[in-house]
Amino acid sequence: MDDCVARFKDALLSLDRLQAKSIIEAVLNDSNPLMTVESLLVPVMEALGRGWEDGHLALTQVYMSGRICEELVDELLPPSADARSQRPVLALAVFEDYHLLGKRIVNSVLRSGGYKVLDYGHGQGVDELVARVRQDGVDILLISVLMLNSALRIRQLSERLKAEGLATRLIVGGAPFRFDPELWREVGADAMGYNASDVLPLVKSLTEVDDA
Repeated sequence: MDDCVARFKDALLSLDRLQAKSIIEAVLNDSNPLMTVESLLVPVMEALGRGWEDGHLALTQVYMSGRICEELVDELLPPSADARSQRPVLALAVFEDYHLLGKRIVNSVLRSGGYKVLDYGHGQGVDELVARVRQDGVDILLISVLMLNSALRIRQLSERLKAEGLATRLIVGGAPFRFDPELWREVGADAMGYNASDVLPLVKSLTEVDDA
């Protein structure tokens, strides 16, 4: 798998979508779509994100690689054809960051699991999210981050939601939370997903707690 990861990273940086897709198809022979996403696409995009933070890669390289990955994720994890559940009200956002891959993966998993999801996009700040959560009556807000600074600022979001009497639950995910398994508690989230496959059980668990 290490060789596939390295070749997939090179294909993305070369903007070679056909080669990237070919590598994915080879991995799929020994795996399933979600495991392929989590074992190949996610670690590569996290490595590219670190490369940007370290100054070794340009933001445009990370952005264009992410766009290719997003298209491939949609092909691997298409939405369910069944009617999607309206409850609980779920919303998904990238907090302050501008990466989209993590959000796209989680969105695909939730949709494939039969849920309707409000997509709040990327680069969202505290004020924007609080306003939209209040307007839409969001029960569970899923937050994806790539950078540590963005992860730390989730505490402000959590405090604002509580201060305004909103009972919205927060599920967080992304590289900073995998690096520090206790960080989600420190920022006031209700749960943390290590990977996309965690999201459906977490949503179900929080929904059962709220209904009890």
